[in-house]
Amino acid sequence: MEITMTMIGEGIYLINIILAMIIIFRQRRDIVAIWAWLLVLFLLPVIGFLIYAFLGRQLPKDKLFKAKSDVQLQLNDLLAKQRKALGGESLPADEASDSVKSLVTMFQTANHAFLARKNRVRIIADGKQLFHAMIEDIERAHDSVHVEFYSFYNDAIGKQIRDLLVRKARSGVEVRVIYDPFGSFGAFHSFFKPLIAAGGYAEPFLTRSALTDFRLNFRDHRKIVVVDGKVGYVGGFNIGDQYLGRHKKFGYWRDTHLRVVGSAVFGLQGRFILDWNATASKGLLPADHVVSRYFPLTHVKGDTNMQIVSSGPDSDLQQIKLGYIKLIQTAKRRVWIQTPYLIPDDSVMDAIRIAVMAGVDVRIMIPHMPDHPFVYRATQYYAHELAKDGVKIYYYEHGFMHAKTMVVDDRLASVGSANMDCRSFKLNFEVNAFLYDEKLVTQLAALFEADQRVSRLITAEAFDQQSVYLRFKQSFCRLLSPIL
Repeated sequence: MEITMTMIGEGIYLINIILAMIIIFRQRRDIVAIWAWLLVLFLLPVIGFLIYAFLGRQLPKDKLFKAKSDVQLQLNDLLAKQRKALGGESLPADEASDSVKSLVTMFQTANHAFLARKNRVRIIADGKQLFHAMIEDIERAHDSVHVEFYSFYNDAIGKQIRDLLVRKARSGVEVRVIYDPFGSFGAFHSFFKPLIAAGGYAEPFLTRSALTDFRLNFRDHRKIVVVDGKVGYVGGFNIGDQYLGRHKKFGYWRDTHLRVVGSAVFGLQGRFILDWNATASKGLLPADHVVSRYFPLTHVKGDTNMQIVSSGPDSDLQQIKLGYIKLIQTAKRRVWIQTPYLIPDDSVMDAIRIAVMAGVDVRIMIPHMPDHPFVYRATQYYAHELAKDGVKIYYYEHGFMHAKTMVVDDRLASVGSANMDCRSFKLNFEVNAFLYDEKLVTQLAALFEADQRVSRLITAEAFDQQSVYLRFKQSFCRLLSPIL
């Protein structure tokens, strides 16, 4: 029997289908992701498997956070002792006002996120101001500096901060850095050698070797700095020149970060320690050492109650997404959202639609330019769908919008690293601050309104007038949205 090229091709395609079914169904996934991956593997034989190797493989949860439970127990014990020692006046409390109690309780249940009371919080919306403040705080450090970023670039500001960390390490300050190896272009191991030579530590997040661990998913998207256990930073900025507006493509970089002083820093410090012990090949932090050194008693008199909430593929709960949904469900007057990527799942879409139908003023601000073409086209698709439902969609035109914020009514807000997209909900390791403070919410609302003045309102009619080809690209990218 003569074997033809057609028969060989059919055989390869049959094998492709069988392997695709085995690979996709051997691990637990949600139904949307299953169909998206089947589409890729069926339509792109062989090439689809290469894409899957980089984007589709799941992270084995049994190998994650080997020291997580021990450290978490120690942190819980520490917080109980701190409350008893200072009467709970300026430290985490288990109670909350009735208006926010359900949200606080949800985070306590789903994420062990304690309510930190009476913090001093500064909103920073400009890269120059952020790096100036951060450098000043690191300069004053006398005990420890902990740094965790998705992007720590090998450029002017990256070298400036690295060299500062080197000087602090040489002076006897404990310096530890976690960076994501895929997000930190150019910041290879050699970039951090001066820090290591000075007695500091630098580790790529959950990566022993970029050659053997080539997953593009499960990135450490968190942005955390903790100085002496007393001052913390969390938000959307990374370390790089583009965040200072030095990149011609993006121009001015619009982002939002928080500088925190008070017991909420415990949440950032605890998150860093858990990530460090999951990542580090050496220099692990024993639980008893953690309690005695990195969580100093605080006597801060501030106005902000808040919770530090983290999420990632080490949990199926998608805690930050649940927080977004709960905030939207709580709204009676307004929900104002800023996000560079708008690829919500059905649960978030439904929450937004319900809010609009209930008369809530829902506004979403996204960039007017792409940094990731496929993601941007999918963002445009969902923006169109929400515009048809009555959501006011704004294109930010004064540079690149990278802030991840939500303002709800007059007392609730969120600022952090998590975008309004499936990747941040399921695939990335993220951290957000959920704020219960009328003054801060007023400031964030004022920032939104200032950004709105340099933005363009895009109506459903304007979306409808786009070319057929552009709408096709948006619809096609939407099909891939669960895996973008």
